[in-house]
Amino acid sequence: MDRLIPTLRRAWGPHLTDGGRMLRWRARCAVVLAAAMLVAACGDGTPGNDANAPPPQAMTDEAVGHYCGMNLTEHIGPKGQILLRDHPAPVWFSTIREVFAYTLLPEEPKAILAIYVQDMGQADADGNPPADAWIDAHSAYYLIESRAVGSMGAPDALPFARRDDADGFAARHGGRVVRFQDMPEDYVLRANELAFTSHGEAPGAPSS
Repeated sequence: MDRLIPTLRRAWGPHLTDGGRMLRWRARCAVVLAAAMLVAACGDGTPGNDANAPPPQAMTDEAVGHYCGMNLTEHIGPKGQILLRDHPAPVWFSTIREVFAYTLLPEEPKAILAIYVQDMGQADADGNPPADAWIDAHSAYYLIESRAVGSMGAPDALPFARRDDADGFAARHGGRVVRFQDMPEDYVLRANELAFTSHGEAPGAPSS
């Protein structure tokens, strides 16, 4: 960028009219903006928890869902947690769609340090992942629009650490696989499905 501005200066010459000065100012702004965009694009483009993000916290009997107000240990299926700046305790979620809803709703805090979900590739026959199956939510593969239901008896996104596991589940129960950044907003916030009611089906099992 430093080499571009002298080049522009030589092209226009030292004696500029007011209009010329304005053009030079605009050109400098354009160069700075382009440089900033280039710096932002230098990464691999994959979102994720910061390298210095705190690790996931263990889910205890006191962990309560942010929206449902119920103990998470009362539900099976994948859970989620969001860690916030200046907030020692995680924000817990009974379903994965609630995790995404939290990031979308404007009234929720956005000082997010890390987001974790549970890997359904490690789940048992009842659809319950082990307590230590936390993975970076940004790196997960999510099965949506399948015949499986979530822990609250409604359709839910099922996270997997491995694409093969997500594809295998989709082959058995339908649906499609998306990444974190491609999660459809209308799927997360679909009003007729956010009024969760329990029907007793196990998460990961086809709904009737």
